[in-house]
Amino acid sequence: MANLSKQAALALSSAAVVMPEAEHFELPEKVLQFGTGVLLRGLPDYLIDKANRQGIFNGRIVVVKSTDGGDATAFDRQDGLYTLSIRGVEDGSTIEENVVCSAISRVLSAKSQWEQVLRVARNPELTVVISNTTEVGIQLVSESIQQSPPQSFPGKLLAVLYARYQAFGGAPDKGLVIVPTELIPNNGSKLESIVLELAHLNGLDAEFIEWLESANSFCNSLVDRIVPGRPDAATQAALEAELGYSDNLLTMSEAYLLWAIEGDAHVKSVLSFEQADAGVVVQPNIDLFRELKLRLLNGTHTLSCGLAFLAGFDTVRSAMDDAALAGFIQNLMLADLLPGIPYSVDEKVGQRFGMQVLDRFRNPYIEHRWLGITLNYTMKIQMRNVPTLLHYYQKLAVVPDYMALGFAAYLLFMRGTQLHDDVWYGEANGQAYPIQDEKAGYFADLWQRQAPAELIQTVLRNKTLWGHDLAQLPGFAARVEKYLHKLLQDGAPATLASYFTQKVSLAS
Repeated sequence: MANLSKQAALALSSAAVVMPEAEHFELPEKVLQFGTGVLLRGLPDYLIDKANRQGIFNGRIVVVKSTDGGDATAFDRQDGLYTLSIRGVEDGSTIEENVVCSAISRVLSAKSQWEQVLRVARNPELTVVISNTTEVGIQLVSESIQQSPPQSFPGKLLAVLYARYQAFGGAPDKGLVIVPTELIPNNGSKLESIVLELAHLNGLDAEFIEWLESANSFCNSLVDRIVPGRPDAATQAALEAELGYSDNLLTMSEAYLLWAIEGDAHVKSVLSFEQADAGVVVQPNIDLFRELKLRLLNGTHTLSCGLAFLAGFDTVRSAMDDAALAGFIQNLMLADLLPGIPYSVDEKVGQRFGMQVLDRFRNPYIEHRWLGITLNYTMKIQMRNVPTLLHYYQKLAVVPDYMALGFAAYLLFMRGTQLHDDVWYGEANGQAYPIQDEKAGYFADLWQRQAPAELIQTVLRNKTLWGHDLAQLPGFAARVEKYLHKLLQDGAPATLASYFTQKVSLAS
């Protein structure tokens, strides 16, 4: 079987995969990308490739890898090509699509090819910088940008910008649009502040710092797409047999995508690939997208994971195959969490986003394990659910029934009964499970010393945990107590099975 390459892509014709055209390989290098990870391949690189196919952006990507070897070698062997296999559910329909992406022109090693990276910085057609260097990558390291290369990503970026400034004499139209995709709040603003501080530490002249601030746009962005990367060996072999070639960079992704970028009209113009897909949004404020993701997707995961796991479901997808649990998840999201979002959200927009999330939960190609979602359970509830709970009460002044059941299940999940190697374990369905939460010892102690009703009051009143006295919310403690009693008496499966038919009596 042939390996994926430019020659193979241009020669092969198959209904199983979308191939690039010859002219796509001739497009100018307009993007400098720091990182080769699967998220970048599955989202920004895919979107730029899609725009190129539509004749919109018409530019390719130079990728900077921090070290030699690894994926860089594979990209060289495959002429920068890789297959993105998109699998998922969209509006209830199954999506299966294979695309050979040709947006990547070449991959350079920062370690051994730094001068070539700086030559890219001096390219007049360069307009965009993209990064995904992990959350740790956007950190200030006091260093000289004259190193070859600087150690940190902000140091490398500053060196690139300074080389560009010098090459074009500080021309105001030669600034870049810089879009970090690292998963931290206000990633663009944070990166800009670090780059500016590093410029001062390096004693760079005031004219450059003025150009840095005025000619360049650092954009906050939010990315959301599940990109598991390379599939297991059996799936890889089956896909390659279908495609008719082997691909060492074959990458799986879900169908859903969102790339929300904070920017003005200039940014929108430069990032013209926004026009290629409705999942890309460039607008002055992206807080709405951040809130929807945090409260509906992440918040639903958090308040469902304990209940689902205790009921015997290992994965999100398997839970969505159960009518009772799927009903709980949908109602939790749309009846309780959506009205409680502490941000002005148009109901139709929220409902549409929620239905997309439910499609993602049903995706048969991606397995999310509930036990993994319970990691740092307490912190996640504090960040994702407590503000929603408080706003729900402020807005509606009634008990959010589904949140109460989710919270009761959280308390039961946190009942540690065994301590091994400094890890507390609970027990469900005859099996021990690890409680991966820094408050595990606190809850194990409470369960040993207090009856459920007293434990609920103690936990809800703990302002250190929640920042608020949740016992003051009218009726919430009583509702949590009834659901916890039901879970303890009948178990999670029976509680779920009777939840909708007996909801009135339970809530009375």
